[in-house]
Amino acid sequence: MNILVCISHVPDTTSKINFSENDTKFDTNGVQFVINPNDEFGLTRAMWFKEKQGAKVTVVNIGGAETEPTLRKALAIGADEAIRVNTAATDSFSVAKQLAKVAQDGGYDLIIAGRESIDYNGGMVPGMLAGLIDANFVNNCIGLEVEGDTAKASREIDGGKETVATKLPLVIGGQKGLVEESDLRIPNMRGIMMARKKPLNVVDGVENSEETSSVKFEKPAPKGAVKLVSEDNLDELISLLHNEAKVI
Repeated sequence: MNILVCISHVPDTTSKINFSENDTKFDTNGVQFVINPNDEFGLTRAMWFKEKQGAKVTVVNIGGAETEPTLRKALAIGADEAIRVNTAATDSFSVAKQLAKVAQDGGYDLIIAGRESIDYNGGMVPGMLAGLIDANFVNNCIGLEVEGDTAKASREIDGGKETVATKLPLVIGGQKGLVEESDLRIPNMRGIMMARKKPLNVVDGVENSEETSSVKFEKPAPKGAVKLVSEDNLDELISLLHNEAKVI
């Protein structure tokens, strides 16, 4: 089985986020970048297929040279090779088009993407990619088994989960639950050294135009002051909820 895992290069959740150019651009100064968590669950599942079924695992990212440390980490975790499409990751459709070209050139049986990245939270790339390459698609995927050319996938739905069977080629939008958090892998020294010898191929992107663009970013309003009311002063609490918070 030939597997492609899509890797987003995203800010660590502990990073302090700022914007520049009148709040129209994300300021990357001082920001630590990591593998998108949803993609990390997918990569870990791909490693299971590699170890149990002999699958080949390729990781791909859309971005400049600054994303290569993230790809090298994926190689250190155990991916066989990496592809960097040398073009900026702008809107979701342009990213999906770049990934579609890689997918078509590589003839992959299974494409694993995160259901969304934790930076822009668009959640559109996996579905668009599946449409562009005419592959089956399962989103919000929390379980995946493959036998021959048939896949059985579980996905999260309102109030429960649904299990579906489908044929390869398949694109999934994975998330937490695809593997357990305890199964996520931290690269060891041997993996890091081996990653230096694994191929990281840089390819040119296909021509396309942005269909959407970010106009402005706004941070959430800061939290207001907190008033503490003693547990035996019920009348004051009711008065504050009624007159100030206006929730009753």
